[in-house]
Amino acid sequence: MADVEEQNGDPPSARVKEPRIWNWSVVFLCFYGFMSMLKPGEPFITPLLLSEEKNFTKQQVTNEITPVLSYAYMVVLVPVFLLTDYLRYKPVLILQSLSYISIWLILLFGTTLLEMQFMEFFYGITMAARVAYSSYIFSLVTPAFYQKVASYSRSSVLMGVFTSSVLGQLCFSLGGVTYSSLSKISLGFVTFSFGLSICLPWPKRSLFFNRAKQEEAASTELDKINPDSPSPTQAQPLSAWRNSVFFQMLKELLNLVKLPQLRLWSLWWIFNSAGYYLMVYYVHILWNEVYPPDENRRVYNGGVDAASTLLGAIASFIAGFVKIRWSLWSELVIGIITGIQAALLLLMTTTSEIWVCYVAYALFRSFYQFLVPIAIFQIASSLTKELCALVFGVNTFLATILKTIITIIVADKRGLGLAVHPQFFVYFGYFTLLTVSYFGSAAYVIIKHFRKTRAEGTAEDNGATEPCSPETDISEDAKLANGGSVKT
Repeated sequence: MADVEEQNGDPPSARVKEPRIWNWSVVFLCFYGFMSMLKPGEPFITPLLLSEEKNFTKQQVTNEITPVLSYAYMVVLVPVFLLTDYLRYKPVLILQSLSYISIWLILLFGTTLLEMQFMEFFYGITMAARVAYSSYIFSLVTPAFYQKVASYSRSSVLMGVFTSSVLGQLCFSLGGVTYSSLSKISLGFVTFSFGLSICLPWPKRSLFFNRAKQEEAASTELDKINPDSPSPTQAQPLSAWRNSVFFQMLKELLNLVKLPQLRLWSLWWIFNSAGYYLMVYYVHILWNEVYPPDENRRVYNGGVDAASTLLGAIASFIAGFVKIRWSLWSELVIGIITGIQAALLLLMTTTSEIWVCYVAYALFRSFYQFLVPIAIFQIASSLTKELCALVFGVNTFLATILKTIITIIVADKRGLGLAVHPQFFVYFGYFTLLTVSYFGSAAYVIIKHFRKTRAEGTAEDNGATEPCSPETDISEDAKLANGGSVKT
């Protein structure tokens, strides 16, 4: 044992101490994720803009201020995604904290339309920078702990959102705190999270850019051990770029489009998430239209956001225990849930009762959160960690482009410039069209499956009277060993 320890070069105390260090890093990062979500004034930004404190019109908020968020998110998403890996996460998290501080400073002291548009621009940066937090935690542990630490980070963020919404609602409803005071409290929390981001440890590895440096360093060590071995970079200098990790992943990404389940859930991610976030962006304006706060100060945006977050977390948890044959029933399940979401959008658009609107919103978010973990599993189950990050990045970028196109056509004043109620009618039609498409695809897949099953049953019946041959006498164990599957 002593010889093995000397060969590894690490004494037992060092190998025991290092995991403890990384465990504390994971705890600190989860604490940062929780604290960064504490923004009690966030559910009340739209009422603040429409209140006498800011005095913007509904048309300005709907058609000139809110659309900037989609544009900013699309512009900064790819640069932030690449810089996150190249700079190894921490600088992007610091940038996110600075953007949060800028948001609340503008909300406190800004008065013009241009300043509010800059506020939405900084909001787009904070949303794009979320990829840094979700990727950071994987650089702190070995792959054996990925699933566990992912649940920790996800839970800390959800608990932060829930606590923030509850705190904001309690301050507003019971404490009589004004919108400006909520903004000051939020500024204090995000300033504290900025201090936490500076104290975060620097990861030593990443997915794309620094991985090449690590492989080069490993190759250098191998050259020292075996100096006579040929160098791969010297053997093919002209095609070195073709052998890069990023180029190979892009090449493999084109082949992955052929996988039916990956293609289906990627399309769901693109089309449904675009509609989902458009609804989330504009629902507070809809609530203001249904139940104007100037008539009654009983605004429950924070409580509804807290309830929908908790309900969405429960739905995500339940999704982990759903066991069905997804290769056969995926389209049908997606179609049913998308149809329910379309009905909820219609209900939100036509009702004059604010509590009906609240419940419909909470259910809409819950159904979306139910499918998110299923989509993540279906996409990630057949991919490496690097390809998984790339696929999710591409899906998110395409969804952002689609969301921006819809915003330009429907919401922006340079397009149709629709008010919030007509916008929700458009979103209802959008989800209805998706529902029809999913049901059509489900019918095709199910009919094809049963035709294939019937044909296989007929072939077995015809072959039952014929003598068995070596070619046809294949056991189920042999089929499984060769990658086949037993039909159930």
